[in-house]
Amino acid sequence: MFTGLVEGRGVVRALRPAGASLDLGIEAPEDLRRPNDPAKLGDSIATNGCCLTLVGTDDGLWWFQAGHETLAKTNLGRLEVGSPVNLERSLPVNARLGGHFVQGHVDGLATVERIGRTGEWIDMVFRVAPALTRQMVQKGSIAIDGVSLTLVTVEPELFSVMLIPHTLSVTTLGIRQVGDPVNIETDILGKYVEKLVGDLQSHAPALQRGNGTIHGG
Repeated sequence: MFTGLVEGRGVVRALRPAGASLDLGIEAPEDLRRPNDPAKLGDSIATNGCCLTLVGTDDGLWWFQAGHETLAKTNLGRLEVGSPVNLERSLPVNARLGGHFVQGHVDGLATVERIGRTGEWIDMVFRVAPALTRQMVQKGSIAIDGVSLTLVTVEPELFSVMLIPHTLSVTTLGIRQVGDPVNIETDILGKYVEKLVGDLQSHAPALQRGNGTIHGG
């Protein structure tokens, strides 16, 4: 479990194809390489919002394996040597939750549609499949490339967020351009509500028939 509060930007230093998967060697920023609390093999680390398992620490890099499904459904398959990535270590049980509950399970990709500026703030609009906007609400939470943000507007195929200067300076969102793909994870509450409502609607005819039988008896 994560919070969507990015701890630092890492840099991809090595990419090694391994059949249908890909090994990623990422140089973590210094403030994530804590001597008193080092990352350990098996740790879960959100990389651009995608939960990956740390499988090695060779050559001073954090090594991860991304499978075919991950490469197809996220922007990790588009990374190149030198690409920056957002990193967040998993949330300790006794830590303060500053963002929102983020699972690191990317739901799909969105594309940067427009970028506007209001003073030092950036208004960023994204195009995404309607299946994902159904799980969004205005003023609700969303994770974009692992960054916890508040939704400003939500339309059938578009949504927008406002980015403060700090977010722009410490995450990859500050270098995104129109047309760039980003990883999207909708709020887990929206998924459960959509599932519950869908189940109720699908069972409504049977429930109505059952009620009719009971009343008729």
